[in-house]
Amino acid sequence: MTPHESSLLTHLLLLLLLPLARSVLHLPHPPPPPHHLPALLPHAPTPLSRSRFSAHTQLDFTTRCNSSCFHRGEQEAQREQLTEKLAFETLYSDGSRTLTTVDVQGEDELHEDVSLFAHPSPRRVKPRHKRVRRQIYGADGRFNIQGDNFLLDYPFSTAVRISTGCTGVLVSQLHVLTAAHCVHDGKDYVKGARKLRVGFLIPPSINGTKEGLTSAKKPLVRWVRVKRTRVPKGWIQGPQDVSMDFDYALLELRWPHRRPFMRLSVAPSSDDLAGKRIHFSGFDSDRPGELVYRFCPVEEESSDLIYQHCDARPGASGSGVYGRVWDNSLERWERKVIGIFSGHQWLEIDGENRDYNVAVRITPLKFAQICYWVHGNRLDCVQD
Repeated sequence: MTPHESSLLTHLLLLLLLPLARSVLHLPHPPPPPHHLPALLPHAPTPLSRSRFSAHTQLDFTTRCNSSCFHRGEQEAQREQLTEKLAFETLYSDGSRTLTTVDVQGEDELHEDVSLFAHPSPRRVKPRHKRVRRQIYGADGRFNIQGDNFLLDYPFSTAVRISTGCTGVLVSQLHVLTAAHCVHDGKDYVKGARKLRVGFLIPPSINGTKEGLTSAKKPLVRWVRVKRTRVPKGWIQGPQDVSMDFDYALLELRWPHRRPFMRLSVAPSSDDLAGKRIHFSGFDSDRPGELVYRFCPVEEESSDLIYQHCDARPGASGSGVYGRVWDNSLERWERKVIGIFSGHQWLEIDGENRDYNVAVRITPLKFAQICYWVHGNRLDCVQD
């Protein structure tokens, strides 16, 4: 190992261990109680016309929001709308589509999510941050992940490339979670979704590069075709009505992979995250061929979104946002996916414009939906 490689590994280890050491000193106590998970009751799928694949992938996804984002009408109307948004489309590799409508088991569970949906948590007023360039805040706090010891080790090994130019995270041996806008623009599927593929990094030493040249070579990518894609109806509203709240999609691979995957969790309050930090790794467009890692504290949060200033660039969309969450069954803190990195949002609050990088929050209902997509039955989701 060269001195440069040794220094890089030592620096990265310090970066990874420092947040953990701090989190041990600031662990929430007692651990948060388990969430009461609702159950989705799917109806028989309805065939739809074949997709035209006419949309273009928009990697730099930006939205604007004001007070109207937080007051979406009467609660009774929201109850019906939320059930509609939890319906989902399934796109198959041959271009055929189906629509599956759902019911939610139990009025209490739906009422709890609707209440959060209609009245997000209030936000604190913080000083404005000077922007250097879009999605980078001050000094660039991202780090390239290099070398077999990191690229093939958990949690970095859970990050995969999406052939449309985005990132995804492995959440089972067959499934990849990513952002909906990576495959659909709100009106139609993007052109690249016709033959969608997921890319697994192969480090230089494994792909045949000589050992002494590994630091100068970038990893190769092994591509696997996607069997089917699922997108929530809450995203498929038309480009003019696109909201980050439902910017997530699940891809099912044709063949299972053998790499570690990261389990999902309902996103707790940031106060219940170890260290109050989030982390994610992605394939930012300004660092082609490199896996880029970052971490930062949660700045603000609503019922559906996580607002933060983690540095990111287009291409990182779809990254699995994770934190250390208390696992009641294991009785320890575990890394779990609690959101999906979506993009950038300008917020107008009390006449002041503020900007954030935003992740979609995994709520109990979204967890139930994604878990059903993964397992295909409700029982495994209740036990997960």
